Amino acid sequence: MIRARLNPAPAPEIAVKPVVGVLLPLPLAGAYDYKLPPGVNAPRGTLVAAPLGNREMLGVVWGACEGTVGDNRLKTAEPLDGGPRLPAKLCDFIDWVADYTLNPPGAILAMALRSRGAFEPETKRIAYVRGSVTPPRMSEARSRALEIAGDGLARSVTGLAEDANVSAAVVRGLITAGALVPTELPEFSPFAAPDPAHDTPQMLGDQVAAVQTLRGAVAAQKFSAHLLDGVTGSGKTEVYFEAVAEALRGGRQVLILLPEIALTAQFLERFTARFGVRPAEWHSDLSQKDRRRTYRAVMNGEARVVVGARSSLFLPFSELGLVIVDEEHEQAFKQQEGAIYHARDMAVVRARIEDCPIILASATPSLESFVNATSGRYTHLRLTSRHGVAEMPTVQLIDLRHERDAPDVEHKGQWLSPPLRAALERVLGAGEQAMLFLNRRGYAPLTLCEACGHKFTCPHCSAWLVEHKYKKRLACHQCGFALPMPTDCPQCHEKGTLIPCGPGVERVAEEFAAFFPAARYAIASSDMTAHAGPGEMQGALRLFARGEVDVLIGTQIVAKGHHFPHLTLVGVVDADLGGSDGDLRARERTFQLLHQVSGRAGRAEKPGLVLLQTRNPDDAVMQALLKGDRDGFYEQERGFRETYAAPPFGRLAALVISGYDGEAVREIARQLGKAAPSALDVKVWGPTPAFYALLRGQTRERLLVQAAKGVDVQSYLKAWLALVKVPNAVRVAVDVDPVSFF
Repeated sequence: MIRARLNPAPAPEIAVKPVVGVLLPLPLAGAYDYKLPPGVNAPRGTLVAAPLGNREMLGVVWGACEGTVGDNRLKTAEPLDGGPRLPAKLCDFIDWVADYTLNPPGAILAMALRSRGAFEPETKRIAYVRGSVTPPRMSEARSRALEIAGDGLARSVTGLAEDANVSAAVVRGLITAGALVPTELPEFSPFAAPDPAHDTPQMLGDQVAAVQTLRGAVAAQKFSAHLLDGVTGSGKTEVYFEAVAEALRGGRQVLILLPEIALTAQFLERFTARFGVRPAEWHSDLSQKDRRRTYRAVMNGEARVVVGARSSLFLPFSELGLVIVDEEHEQAFKQQEGAIYHARDMAVVRARIEDCPIILASATPSLESFVNATSGRYTHLRLTSRHGVAEMPTVQLIDLRHERDAPDVEHKGQWLSPPLRAALERVLGAGEQAMLFLNRRGYAPLTLCEACGHKFTCPHCSAWLVEHKYKKRLACHQCGFALPMPTDCPQCHEKGTLIPCGPGVERVAEEFAAFFPAARYAIASSDMTAHAGPGEMQGALRLFARGEVDVLIGTQIVAKGHHFPHLTLVGVVDADLGGSDGDLRARERTFQLLHQVSGRAGRAEKPGLVLLQTRNPDDAVMQALLKGDRDGFYEQERGFRETYAAPPFGRLAALVISGYDGEAVREIARQLGKAAPSALDVKVWGPTPAFYALLRGQTRERLLVQAAKGVDVQSYLKAWLALVKVPNAVRVAVDVDPVSFF
């Protein structure tokens, strides 16, 4: 007995279950502790099925556990079949974005897990090939189907029926007879690899030096930032396509960010012409099946080039070698809902983490990028002339103050001035194309009663209802509320007293048709696709590109990225619209938009003319456009920003307080305003009602932080927000580096 006590038998080994932190795609503060199955090694990025309450969540192993939960209370997270993992650099990027934007890391992770189906086992699909049996009963249709199937390619029933121009019943009969035999194929057809040598264009002038610089940067496989700054029509796309070709030759993946889906169609055609195949796409219009296919192909490296909207920044690239942000100045790169971030700025960060070059391309760079380039932080690549024989268009101002008072103006309510109508007549007579631009959707931005003055406003937003005459509706462009166009005033009940105020593109189109009844025209706007058919947002653009319409009347979706060789006249109906929004970027945005839409004219052999209708011809924006002095305008804006320590010479951050209980929202805003810590080089403005003080039924208040460039704004905001307890009914959204103040 004593001996037994002194020399006990070895205890049986107990399997130790490692504990890890698992990040869930939810707006939670951080990772939760989970056990792993015995013997399982799950490094950072491993995808797991993690129980949460009574449901199972897709999660990601994020790092070490917190150790705050007892082992007996821990649940087990099971790695997914096949052990899929997010790349470690993507995990680092998610952490960086969360820390910079002050979003919960799980909210950022959610943007990287947009396609859970991509991690499920791939299913097989059944196709059919030619067998050895020939049916005794043959018909012409059967013979045709077997002849097509004789090429050895596997096809689905419907695919073979379409290729052979026979019915599906004929194909099924051949299957029953044994003449066609089944075979298994992967769930998705593989993405074809782009060919960097498919159709290499000749580079001219400034393009040669720019291409050499970018090729060298890609070959170096190191982080570097480049501003490709070229006038409209200078061939910026062709230049950065050569950088794409260099990345492909080096076995690297490429991400190309576009600001809007409307730009995708023509861009894909240009990409296909250069590289022989279409790239992979990633945007909100994709079906779930296509998203699954693309996500999986990006993750395993099959998709070599991805063209997408801002969310494609969070795709799991395994071999990312180049990032391109086209039209980098566009405000559409800023996500304003949910997790707030600027895709252009975060693209620079991802390129730095991936240690690869990034190209920012624009004819009108953001002032931030322009300053970075002119100060040497970015490489500044300039293309100063249009490609080939094309020249920059002539710009002229039409002073509406004079034109409205001219004796030959028949009706004061007209929006197309006599000089603009005369130019349209010349262009249409010459068989050329024209564009009329007005950045305002619908028929009229406001409808009011001329008897009592009642204005139609949205019941859920502090916004006017916009008349859409073709749809016979009044609609809110903020929340989507709509109602049928009324016949009488809801306030005074008078009939026939409702009048539209101001023009939208539909009203401009109506006036154009009255002056030019024989001309073919199309309207291009995100909510006006009558000429294109249901669901075809880009239909009007296609019609115009094919020469099937003479005049395109559109909003900002026509302003950039499009090449229309026969377009020689651009008329801007209201060049002053948007120039006095009261925020620091209003003038910059107005200049960029008008410069971009002007650049659609004269992109081929025939010269272009741009007519800007304005009531402020002496304004700095109008004068810069008239003289073609973009850099002079930028230097003036740079001086203003530097004087007031505004971005990029200072920092801004906004707090947006919102909720359905207006008094609770205002109370929290007041508490936050009083609690703002005093700090050197930091000013806090507000609280004040937001531009849309009511949005989707919620009251909104804003506070703005202005700080010197060297201030750690994130630390200041964290300390500030910790001082006020915010009830669940009120939301406080943080917007670091805001670009608008709505």
